[in-house]
Amino acid sequence: MANKPLQAISFVSPGYFGLNNQDSGVSLNPAFATQAYNAVIDKSGRIGARKGWSYSTTSGGTSSSPSAIFEFDNSDGTYTIISAGNAKLFTGETTMTEKFVRDSTDANNLSYTISANNWQIVQAQYDSGLDVSPHAYLIQKDQATLVYHKTGTGHAHTGGYGFQRLGDVGNVPTGYTTTTFTPNCGLSAFGRLWLADIGDDRLTVYYSVLLEASNFTGIGSGFINLEQVVGGGDRVVAMAEHNNFLIIFCEKNIAIYAKADDLDNLQLQDVIVGVGCIARDSVQVIGSDIMFLSNSGIRSLGRTIQEKSLPMRDMTKNVRDQFMSIVSGENKDQIRSVYHEAEAFYLINLPGSGFTFCLDVRSFLEDGSARTTIWDTINPKAMCSTRNRRLLLGQTNGIAVYNNYQDNGDSYNFSYFTPYIDFGDASVTKILKKIIVTIVGASNTALDIKWAFDYNSNYQTYNVTTSNIPVAEYGIAEYGIAEYVSSAFIEQIKGQLSGSGNIIQIGVEALINGTQLSLQKLDIYSVVGRTI
Repeated sequence: MANKPLQAISFVSPGYFGLNNQDSGVSLNPAFATQAYNAVIDKSGRIGARKGWSYSTTSGGTSSSPSAIFEFDNSDGTYTIISAGNAKLFTGETTMTEKFVRDSTDANNLSYTISANNWQIVQAQYDSGLDVSPHAYLIQKDQATLVYHKTGTGHAHTGGYGFQRLGDVGNVPTGYTTTTFTPNCGLSAFGRLWLADIGDDRLTVYYSVLLEASNFTGIGSGFINLEQVVGGGDRVVAMAEHNNFLIIFCEKNIAIYAKADDLDNLQLQDVIVGVGCIARDSVQVIGSDIMFLSNSGIRSLGRTIQEKSLPMRDMTKNVRDQFMSIVSGENKDQIRSVYHEAEAFYLINLPGSGFTFCLDVRSFLEDGSARTTIWDTINPKAMCSTRNRRLLLGQTNGIAVYNNYQDNGDSYNFSYFTPYIDFGDASVTKILKKIIVTIVGASNTALDIKWAFDYNSNYQTYNVTTSNIPVAEYGIAEYGIAEYVSSAFIEQIKGQLSGSGNIIQIGVEALINGTQLSLQKLDIYSVVGRTI
């Protein structure tokens, strides 16, 4: 009997649609991944390993566990990192210096006690009548709003910048005191500070005097009551400014106001009913849109407006059940997110589970969903994207930077699995023969090539270590991608496979330990056996 010819199937840029664990079976588009851990979609549309992290803090950060990180603009061309965690306040990144909250009537009174770590930090310009200087405002429920500001006439500091309560440097709204004015969300926009969600007063947004962000009683200050707009059973969760609109995210609805820069003519532009935001720190402006966590997944405001009278799509559609199952068990006050333009992704961390979902925002799939991967070993408690395009992460002993390909000096696991493959005919047995895995980067990296048959999770494994000396420079004519510099290389890993079945699944796992890795192509070869 003549030898049967090899049958080949190729996955070019495998997994470039991101993770899909919502659908199943052989009908799943082969561009999806059924497992994508510690992965990103790279600039060339391939799935690859995420970067790692290393501490930038070298002193003062022991057990600081930053849960909020903010880059403060000193308005003189310099920037200061403000962070908060472990019931403490800090300034500085390399050296974290603990700061205390002072009383305006007694510069030596440092008795204010912080009892929670869910600060939101915003920055506003403040005109005291004596000086004009930048101010940062730290906001969270059941805590006095704190102000980080420069010393000056009337300020009880011995030098530099320091923290005080809002009521000690300005005027809280009528009916509140320094200690009872405890909003949970804020926004600096249109020359004012906007604060909301205060105790039982959950549908009133207070705004400051124009260019006096600490003054909530002077001429021009006031409030917006949303009870008649969204109903009394709702509450304000977050606020944003976008395209000159004031966006007020309630838990169940979204109110959009025009002309917020001219409050005499403030106009309710739109109300999106039935869709809201359930986590304050999930809101991120991503260029021309805003992303936020709703009670059914991550949404974009632009698409929500377009589709409010239609069945709505969510950006986490392909991981919806897993994602929302995890969200349901989280403390929503501790959920953090960031938009990092340099890597073109939106991260949302669910700290209780230890999972960070990474949504690629370079382009979206045809159904409006985002290419999604999961990080399961990094778990940052805070995230901040800086003006010099670094991503800062809150870790146990201080502030870390997203860089290189180790987690604080340790290796971590990258994992990708294909959808189920039937080679076009599920009724025919396939006898696996070999696989060629084309990878980019990954010098001296341990790889496990895995395979299983007929939806069985009992995988066979072929172990291999990539070359120490890359075999070919990436960017050659076969792929023609010039963006890769000479330090990135291509290698083809060839493995002999065995076994047979009707449905096949292939996985590639790698121990990332200092070098990047992206998957360029999978070529899988089999021989056709008998028909069922």
